[in-house]
This record gives sequence, structure tokens and C-alpha cells, in this order.
Amino acid sequence: MNLSAYADAVGPWMLLLVVAFAAVFLSLLVRFVIRKLLGRGDRVLAQLLVRYIGRPAIWFLPLLAVSAVQPLLDFPPAQIELLERVVSLLFVVLVTWLCANQFFVLEGYVAHRNPVDIRDNLRARKMHTQVRVIRQVAVVIVVLLGVAIGLLSFEPVRQVGAALLAGAGVAGLIIGLAAQRTLGLILSGLQIAITQPIRLDDVLIAEGEWGKVEEITITYVVLRVWDQRRLILPCSYFLETPFQNWTRVTSELLGTVFLYFDHAVPIDAVRAELTRILQDEPLWDGRVGIVQVTEAQAWCMELRVLISAGDAPSLWDLRCNVRERLITWAAERYPEYLARMRASLDQQPVRPVTDPSQP
Repeated sequence: MNLSAYADAVGPWMLLLVVAFAAVFLSLLVRFVIRKLLGRGDRVLAQLLVRYIGRPAIWFLPLLAVSAVQPLLDFPPAQIELLERVVSLLFVVLVTWLCANQFFVLEGYVAHRNPVDIRDNLRARKMHTQVRVIRQVAVVIVVLLGVAIGLLSFEPVRQVGAALLAGAGVAGLIIGLAAQRTLGLILSGLQIAITQPIRLDDVLIAEGEWGKVEEITITYVVLRVWDQRRLILPCSYFLETPFQNWTRVTSELLGTVFLYFDHAVPIDAVRAELTRILQDEPLWDGRVGIVQVTEAQAWCMELRVLISAGDAPSLWDLRCNVRERLITWAAERYPEYLARMRASLDQQPVRPVTDPSQP
């Protein structure tokens, strides 16, 4: 009994569904075998491929099976035309889905090979910034191309698809004028990804706020402020407005602690105590730890303690610890040398009251 006889017995649509389900089962079986084979090597890459590539790939075999079986079945001409359009549209959707997911695989694999939870993560933050922005731009372009190609399959909207695909026409001009600011932000995001004035996890001071770069998109940047607030800034801000980047070259930083003591305080004792404190501090990176007299006023003198740490959060905690321990040490060992306001109460002689008429 040939395929046409089966189609006459159960109906062409039922037979087409049976073929499609059989192809889906075969696709799942192939996916299982590929997952086992990939699992012997790099498991992270295998998981990413199965997650992002395996899902759209499952539906390619059913579509191929439906396309191969459809000419052998006895469908009316109108149904054949509808089926061909649906299959071609699904092919465009799957190809678009597959192409877009390849960039997610790239981003995930780069994130795995370049972790940011290490001490010196400058290169990792650079890679994350570039790949994330490029992935976002590439996905948008792939989706737009997929939508344009899909619209070409339908006669009523074929002109719209051609305008999107060619980037010309009145509709494209109107959309371009309306999205001029958005396109400018996208170009700013691309420029940030290429030139990299900022990177993920950079420590910045922008708009008077101190925080870390938490997220970089193609249009805006998310700055996580020290008190857990989020400052959202457009990408163009970092190309047009001056800001401070504390980790542009390295994450190592210098910090200061200012103390005020009497002029008679022994400076060498303060230096020795700072050395002892820093040797017990795991946050100190061992580069800088000095005490300098930076100013002498009438009632006290100013001591500047210059210390260093591997990153901004460590430096903040180190400054607080050093300040607290030095003040505690001075209050216990040299309380008489703590800064005080001085006042002079001189006793003036009291002249006797005399008669103003006498000389």
C-alpha cells in the first residue's frame, strides 16, 4: 500500500500530522544523542548549544518532512498554497531564531571563560562589555531581517517587507526620522563597546553619585549606587559629559584618612601604629601606607594617612577601619594630644572708681 492509499484511508491532513509528530520524535532523539556526545567535552558549551540551538533545531526536521510529504498528498490547490506559505514562514522564523540564539551562545561562553568574580577582572569586564552590546545589536538586526523576509511572503504587505529589507522608501524615511534620537543612542552604545570609556563593574562618579556599572545596553547604562539605588544614564552621557572612572586602567586605588591632633603629638608613634594596623588588615594590598603632616593651624595640625587597596569597596572599608583604630589608639595612649579648642582667660587689673572731678 503506497502513501496515496494511506492518505485516502486516513485523510491527507491526518497523515501530515503523523509525519510531523514522527519527525519531532526523531529530532528529540537526535538531540538526546548530540547532548550525550557533547557532554563528554566542554559541558558548559554543550549546555549552551542544547539550550539555545537545540530548541529551534528540533523543528527543522518536522518542517523538512512536511515539505517532502506534501507534494505526494492529494490536497486542493488552495490548501497547497496555504500550506506552502505557512511552511516557508515557519522556516524564516526558525532561521531567525537560530541565528539570533547563536549570539546568546557566544555571550554565555565568553562569560564562562572570563569570570568577573576575580580580583583582577579588567580583561573580563572588557570582554563582557563588548560581547553584550554586540549581541544586543546583532539580535535586533537579525530580527528585523527576519521580519522583513517574512513579510515578503505575503502579497498585501510585501512592499513593507521590501522597504525594511532595503532600508529605503517613505516608510523607512518616516521611521528613521521618528527614531533619530534612538538611533543616536544606539550609535553611542556601539561607540562605548568599541572605545570602552566604561566597562562592566567599573567604579564611576557620575552626576555626583558613586557607584558601579551594573549593566550596559545599546541605549542606556545602569549604575548601581553604593546605597543600592540604580542610576540610569543614556549612553550618550558618557560621550558628552565629563565623569570620573576610578578603574579605567586598574582597580587599585589610593585613599586618605584625615586626623587632627595637637602639635606635640609624636608623629613617629602614629606612623608605627599605622604600620601595625595595616599589617593586620587583609584589605590592605601592601602598596602604600604613610602618614604626612599636610597642614598646621593655630589650634591643631592635620595628619593625612594615605593607604591603598585592591578595589573601591575594599578601600572604603579599609579607610573606615584605619580611622577607627587610630582614633581609639590615640584616645588610649595620648589623650592629652587630641585636638582641643584653646581659650585664654587673662585677669585684667580692676581700677578703683574715682571722682571724675579730681585729676
